[in-house]
Amino acid sequence: MTDTPVTDCLVVGGGPAGLTAAIYLGRYRRQVVVVDKGNSRASLIPLSHNFAGFPRGIGGTELLARLREQVLNCRVDIINGEVTQLRREGEHFIATVGNGHEAIIEARTVLLATGIIDRKPEIENWKEAVAKATLRFCPVCDAFEAIDRNVAMYSPTPSRVRHALFMRDYTDRLTLFCHIPDVPLQEHERRELDEAGIRVVESPIAEITLTEELAPVIRLQDGTTHQFDMLYPMMGDIAHSELGTLMGAKCTEDRELITDTRQRTSIPGLYAAGDVVDALNQVNVAIGHAAIAATDIHRYLREQDRSQ
Repeated sequence: MTDTPVTDCLVVGGGPAGLTAAIYLGRYRRQVVVVDKGNSRASLIPLSHNFAGFPRGIGGTELLARLREQVLNCRVDIINGEVTQLRREGEHFIATVGNGHEAIIEARTVLLATGIIDRKPEIENWKEAVAKATLRFCPVCDAFEAIDRNVAMYSPTPSRVRHALFMRDYTDRLTLFCHIPDVPLQEHERRELDEAGIRVVESPIAEITLTEELAPVIRLQDGTTHQFDMLYPMMGDIAHSELGTLMGAKCTEDRELITDTRQRTSIPGLYAAGDVVDALNQVNVAIGHAAIAATDIHRYLREQDRSQ
């Protein structure tokens, strides 16, 4: 064990899930430390109209700033850094934090709110395109804003047809780029896409660029080019679950953590919330996870105290 003070809960990740959990735990009068690497996926949201309570929308950075201010009002410590190692020693967790120098945090419980990162094609200035909403990653979040626009979907994944059919509900000007050399479209898939009026391009892509106005341009290997109002690269994502999986926490094939209805992982005292969990990747869902997890953490700690 270490000689550092023991905190009730270490929250790893400063996105909507981690910050909401910290607010709840702080209001439960728990000792909480949040370690935030500062790269929440939510920070890329230009303006979300999918988050309840903001009828004119709210940007990701503003939402995070509001949550962070509320966390500090609850007397919760926030450390800017990265948890590089997490292990179990006895009944406690030991976390190594790197933020220019290494520090150790000992905690009775841990909540992983480490999120995911979207796989994306190599595009210069992609962040500027995201800010202008010409490059988007989540049709569930923002397809409503794409109604009747000229939209390209780049989805070289087995779920390409499902993604395209979802997007078709919002625009009849939809082109699906879905070249997978070893997995050609099946006839029933072609028929389903054709009946939906979705244009399909199976030729390989040479590059994706942006115009001066940040409109996406797709150039195929045959030399033809196609310009669109918006581009959705649906290439899957990478879950930042390694802190849990290296300890033996159960996960899906996509490395997303598996939790029960109380956000408990397969390791006692280790919880998970938000996009890193096998669930719908939405801010509203992440906040719900956080409320459930924080409340169960509080109960878990009370039960531990009673048993001592």
